[in-house]
Amino acid sequence: MTAASDELSDMAIEELDAACALDWAEMKAVTPWGDIFTGFAPSGREVEVERRYLWAHQPEGAITVEVEVRDMGARTGAEAKALITPPK
Repeated sequence: MTAASDELSDMAIEELDAACALDWAEMKAVTPWGDIFTGFAPSGREVEVERRYLWAHQPEGAITVEVEVRDMGARTGAEAKALITPPK
């Protein structure tokens, strides 16, 4: 991994943590949903951050949270995912 891809991976994990910080009711209210916004990597370069909240196929009722961070205009970048299950 290069320093640039490490930076994108680190940023994707940070953004995933923020995306997963919603409580269950808030997360359920915005699923399915996604957005893309422009951000800045720690090095100062512009990046695109894409966030998605999707209903998971398994286990039923769970939500998949996906975050992708990529260089502006690039098709690939670093991605981080989490599976959030409903509280019991």
